[in-house]
Amino acid sequence: MNIKEAKQEVINTVRAYLLKDETGAYRIPVEKQRPVLLMGPPGIGKTAIMEQIAEELGINLVSYTITHHTRQSAIGLPFISKKNYGGEEYSVTEYTMSEIIAAIYDQIERSGIREGILFLDEINCVSETLAPTMLQFLQYKTFGSHSVPEGFVIVTAGNPPEYNKSVRDFDIVTLDRVKKIDILEDFKVWKEYAYKMDISGAILAYLEIKKDKFYSVKAGVEGKNFVTARGWEDLSRIIKVYEDMGLPITRNLVQQYLEDPEIARDFATYYELYNKYRITYQVPEILEGKFPKDITSLVSAPFDEKLSLLGLMIDTLNHEFRYYAENLDIERSVFAEVKKLKDAVQATAGGYERAAAGNLLDILKTGHDYLKLQMERGMKAHMLSHYQERIQKKTLLALEELESRLMLVEGSGEDVFMSAKQWFTDREQKRLSDIKAAGNHLTNAFSFITETFGEGQELVIFLSDLNAGFYSLKFISECGNEAYYKYNQYLLLKDQRAKLREEVMSLNLDIPEVNR
Repeated sequence: MNIKEAKQEVINTVRAYLLKDETGAYRIPVEKQRPVLLMGPPGIGKTAIMEQIAEELGINLVSYTITHHTRQSAIGLPFISKKNYGGEEYSVTEYTMSEIIAAIYDQIERSGIREGILFLDEINCVSETLAPTMLQFLQYKTFGSHSVPEGFVIVTAGNPPEYNKSVRDFDIVTLDRVKKIDILEDFKVWKEYAYKMDISGAILAYLEIKKDKFYSVKAGVEGKNFVTARGWEDLSRIIKVYEDMGLPITRNLVQQYLEDPEIARDFATYYELYNKYRITYQVPEILEGKFPKDITSLVSAPFDEKLSLLGLMIDTLNHEFRYYAENLDIERSVFAEVKKLKDAVQATAGGYERAAAGNLLDILKTGHDYLKLQMERGMKAHMLSHYQERIQKKTLLALEELESRLMLVEGSGEDVFMSAKQWFTDREQKRLSDIKAAGNHLTNAFSFITETFGEGQELVIFLSDLNAGFYSLKFISECGNEAYYKYNQYLLLKDQRAKLREEVMSLNLDIPEVNR
């Protein structure tokens, strides 16, 4: 299965394992809860989906790469204790708590949540001294004499032997005690993730043209050459930072992330071409409705060039859609704090006239401090995604701006509240203006594509990319767009007619020309 299907399978497994009956006992007893074993090529997102799963389910995640551990750190250190057997005292070897088990209890303490996932990566690549411990762990959920706490589901991951010479095969006894999920790389599924993670448009456009370059592992003269999904994502991050700094994206830089000289050279060449298209076609102007006067050369351009232009348009629009989603989440949090000021005024006898300016500032500061404390706790417990952390930090910055503004207000509580209300109203007007602009840009994109290419494959590709994007679908579903609805419905009906015709043709029935 692909990584998206594997993610859902793990979610279903965790929910099933944590389900309790009316007595409070787990429906599937802990000893019968098979550890999940994700088996697939390196760098396809096995670790990434574990973070997503923990976030979506609101549970803990304790993650370890088991090859970084020795036998002592996994099972604990030995010490001598005294025990009485049959009336006589004996010296007995016991073990301190495993570092991994201790980390679970630490995470429970930090988060206050007793359920979670223990994720162990590279489970089948451990050293010879640690191998028996891992087999015992998979069979009995213990490290040494200490068990994994109830409420923690065990998920492990490993690489097939063709990708790692250190792999140890599990025997049938072990495999018969795990829930094994085989995962294959899948560019189409990764592209959905890539849109959500704001992967560089140059990378997405390149891989759309050359899907076979998405994932590659092959033997070379100096060892294995490889390119993974992780490599593309990390390359995207450095590209964006380098672009902001005005630094060149060279082949040498690309090859530091794509460990295949041929693919690295090919992408570096394409990146230069992509930037040339960026300058030539002036996508921001197209989205503003200022279309090139001469489109003849574009109509007759190679299909790769058309795909690159569509990629540039999608990349620009996705930035606006992501900005919309971020601002919406920030404004919701900010509104909740401003509303507290309104509620405080309404709860005061005499309303605005009696409400003290200092009290309102104290309420705002208390709310700000509480949100900051919650964010710090979430970060310390590793319970916040990068997106959530970004939203909370931006919310705190907005509230700091409001506090600074209100501290300059001289007058009554009414003056303070009205200043806060105006501040929020101004932000909302700017947000609504951005929404309108993004909607117009999307409409203009449809107009440009249909006027230039007609309602052919270019339109189909553009719509497919919109439908694959998390933020584009969020924007359209919440804000609407008539052009999207029009062409999406048209293509759906067209596709349905084509399928119906194929079904009818398979029955060897004659169809009048008018229905074709």
